[in-house]
Amino acid sequence: MDDYRRIADRIANDIDGGRLRPGQRLPPQRAFARRHGIAPSTAGRVYGELVRRGLVVGEVGRGTFVRATEPDGQPGHALAEAAGAAPVNLELNYPVAEGQSELLAAALAPLLRPDALEQALRPAAAAGTPAAREAVASLLAQGGLRSAAARILFTGNARQAIAATLASLVRPGGRVGVEPLTYPLVKEIAGRLGITLVPLATDADGPVPGAVAAAHRAAPLSALYLQPTLHNPTARTVSAGRLEQLADVVHSLGTPVVEDRIWSFLHPGGTPPLAALAPGLVHLVDGLSKRVAPGLTVGFAVVPQERVAAVARAVRSGGWSAGGFALEAAVRWIGDGTVDRLVAAKRADARRRQRLVAEELAGFAVRSDPAAYFAWWELPAPWRADTFTAAARAHGIAVTPGTAFSVGPGRTPDAVRLGLASVPGPELRRALRTLADVARGGPGAGAAAGTG
Repeated sequence: MDDYRRIADRIANDIDGGRLRPGQRLPPQRAFARRHGIAPSTAGRVYGELVRRGLVVGEVGRGTFVRATEPDGQPGHALAEAAGAAPVNLELNYPVAEGQSELLAAALAPLLRPDALEQALRPAAAAGTPAAREAVASLLAQGGLRSAAARILFTGNARQAIAATLASLVRPGGRVGVEPLTYPLVKEIAGRLGITLVPLATDADGPVPGAVAAAHRAAPLSALYLQPTLHNPTARTVSAGRLEQLADVVHSLGTPVVEDRIWSFLHPGGTPPLAALAPGLVHLVDGLSKRVAPGLTVGFAVVPQERVAAVARAVRSGGWSAGGFALEAAVRWIGDGTVDRLVAAKRADARRRQRLVAEELAGFAVRSDPAAYFAWWELPAPWRADTFTAAARAHGIAVTPGTAFSVGPGRTPDAVRLGLASVPGPELRRALRTLADVARGGPGAGAAAGTG
């Protein structure tokens, strides 16, 4: 029977026509069934179809709500780093230091000689070049990881390094333990690889070791994916004591880990990488897109020695190899101090932007770190993440709803992530001030605030 699809079509038309607004709660399924003269099981199929189309979101214990939509009418997706169409984009989060292009150009100039360019334009293997491996080993040593250069592999960016390591570790149908709020691209990668993500309980110190063990006892975990330093979106950094406990539990279980360190360069002198405590199990992933620039970048993975061949095969089969020109550029940028200068500038810039957050969102429940380029805003009642996202977009500001980061079927957080890196400082201050006005006004008064 296609009756449930026809009913779903009518509800979809109401959503498209604005008769059902973002954030509006649909009636309980039994009430919906009575209203439409259908069986409760058919009502369940209607709601399931609306969820499948991305038009509504069901939250355990709360009900079913109309989702916020993008300006083209398409439901928002989980890729928090995708560029929004709003004039002020606090979804995109790539830092740019003052004078960055001039710094980068100086190191690239020698590569434009015909002899150098010929070498740089050759295909690159997953193992990169000896010079690239040594350069990245020296870069990672600054973050507390001293690793053999032979254990470093290269991809086009850090996302591809995550995909390659997960693909090498987990078969379709396998389970990967993650924090309950995790990097949205990992959700996308898991879906493409047929991997089930298992949310692990966390507290103020980070993932709870007992929760890792309990999840593994329930059904074996093929791997963990963790962000111990400046976790995206909450900016939490796992304490040193908790990191040691996690190393102990993964050793006892023999469970491999993918450790995402992409933002760790902003946190000098922080806790050591988990890879330093469990080098035989941890696959450390990092890259240059945040340190340098996303348009010409490389990703890298430091993997246990016995897994180098398996991860390299995954890189090749996925088509995730780094470009030769990008590798040569990275070697020069690391070797001549360009990366160090950019990192110093971006650390100072992140702290300036966090001060703007503290000033403009004073009194709100904002979780962050003075070193981070993002902030996690737990919205005041009665705001929900989708309705606030829609209200912000109506004022020309794109933010990422908490639902994009949430793993599992439970209650989704009434929060948004603010990416602070990609807009000029004065524009960021105005956007934060506007968002604060919207939040104070409440859902019924959001249209009254302005960006001017």
